[in-house]
Amino acid sequence: MTWQDNYQIWADRTDLPANLQADMQQLATDDKAAEDAFYQPLSFGTAGMRGILGAGINRMNIFTVRQATEGLARLMDSLDDAVKGRGVAISYDSRHFSPEFAIESAKVLGAHGIKAYVFETLRPTPELSFTVRHLNAYAGIMITASHNPKDYNGYKIYGEDGGQMPPKESDIITASIREANMFEVPVKDEAELVAAGLLVKIGKEVDDAYLAEVKTVTVNQELIDTVGKDMKLVYSPLHGTGALIAGQALQNAGFENVTIVPEQAEPNGNFPTVKLPNPEDPEALAMGIALAKEQGADVVIAVDPDADRMGTAVRQPSGEYQLLTGNQIGAVLLNYLLTAKKAAGTLPANGALVKSIVSSEFAADIAKNFGVETINVLTGFKYIAEQIQHFEDTNEHTFLFGFEESYGYLVKSFARDKDSVQATVLLAEVAAYYKSLGKTLYDGLQELFEQYGYFVENTKSLTFAGVDGAEKIAALMNKFRAETPAEFGGVQVAKVEDFSLQTETDTTTGAVTPMTLPKANVVKYWLADGSWVAVRPSGTEPKIKFYVGTKGATAQAADDELAAIQATIATYVD
Repeated sequence: MTWQDNYQIWADRTDLPANLQADMQQLATDDKAAEDAFYQPLSFGTAGMRGILGAGINRMNIFTVRQATEGLARLMDSLDDAVKGRGVAISYDSRHFSPEFAIESAKVLGAHGIKAYVFETLRPTPELSFTVRHLNAYAGIMITASHNPKDYNGYKIYGEDGGQMPPKESDIITASIREANMFEVPVKDEAELVAAGLLVKIGKEVDDAYLAEVKTVTVNQELIDTVGKDMKLVYSPLHGTGALIAGQALQNAGFENVTIVPEQAEPNGNFPTVKLPNPEDPEALAMGIALAKEQGADVVIAVDPDADRMGTAVRQPSGEYQLLTGNQIGAVLLNYLLTAKKAAGTLPANGALVKSIVSSEFAADIAKNFGVETINVLTGFKYIAEQIQHFEDTNEHTFLFGFEESYGYLVKSFARDKDSVQATVLLAEVAAYYKSLGKTLYDGLQELFEQYGYFVENTKSLTFAGVDGAEKIAALMNKFRAETPAEFGGVQVAKVEDFSLQTETDTTTGAVTPMTLPKANVVKYWLADGSWVAVRPSGTEPKIKFYVGTKGATAQAADDELAAIQATIATYVD
């Protein structure tokens, strides 16, 4: 059908909620916006779906949420009664319509006789991941658009291991979603479901169980008791879910001097103090840094609305604050973990770091120095979760740490997604460690650079929204494959990894060897000096991303090479 056909189906309906009726009235006078809202269904991939709120099949609204949940319900209908009876855990963040979407999901599940465990108020994504396993649920639903702007919301499905739903099940759900008419999805009355025991509200009991696990993230309690309890921390949930749980987690660990940025403490889907509620964005930490300067705080920590990503700014000797990149945070956390475990005699012989293929080699070099193996996986924390499950099934490795460059970290595997609550508690301990040595966390990072070399990474995204966006992104990916660059920034390309073809090509000899990782639309170029470039489309947004990693004897050398590589990329994009 054409977008006009899809639009007319919606225009003819008389049962749209008031907010969607208002959207339809606006779309009636804006063909371009109407086309974007109706030209294709909202994409549903292995990470779920994410989109702009509003009317249309390419928008987040109660009908697309019902349709997505119908896909999950149909999958569960095919399972035996015992598995289906384990139910689904549901949580949501502070975004507009998040509570409504959570209840709509429960109402669809209830129509299929499936129990839903719904949090009484908003909770972080990592706690939802934990809850799936804690309640032995078959699946989990998280209503969130992570760090996107205020006009977005999203929907993630988690599998029974607490990680995002594996591709096999996700593909079945996607097929069922496409078969379901969004206006004919059965729903049950909320009160009726509660009375039947098919909608159960959860809260404190699960919080307590999760926080008890977070307490085990602490490595050196004596350090916190002697130094950490007086250390000054500034924390911001950026108007999201973080304050409720992370504040308690820090207190439980023994950090008594924590100030939550008051203007950003309360949940608010408008995110009024920031342009983007994203801890990767320096502007998002500006208010926390200003407060930290007033208080002389050691560390500023901020997390995104669903509290899975964490960013930080650390005090320098000058009293100014330095933002750390996601890769730098990962390196600092890992180094402390391995140092502390080695000192305590608890570093396992088969320990493993798990990171994404577009994350820095900085942490990998640190791991190697401690005799810890690094396992690279595709982008997406579900792949880290899969490795954790594999380790548990085979005892091949002991999971020590997992991270992605996009500010996602996991210390312990009771959650199977990136967990800013765990990361916050550990980062505070790392700061206390350096403080006990008369240093700052910034000093600690500089020491790591001096020991391992200066690693510099950068990610740039190009957005191609609308009807033609996907075609432009595909054309760029094809160009990078068809016209393989001979060099970036004057440095020869030594090896090309094509994760779609699953081949690794030595550009000097022409030798081609197969790759073992799953297929993915990613091309990675390794340069002769160890630097690298990776190109991939985003899985949840209309973007193509360019990742660059360099290493130099000095920071300036690494920065200069980074700039030169990015200039080469620009010539290909133009």
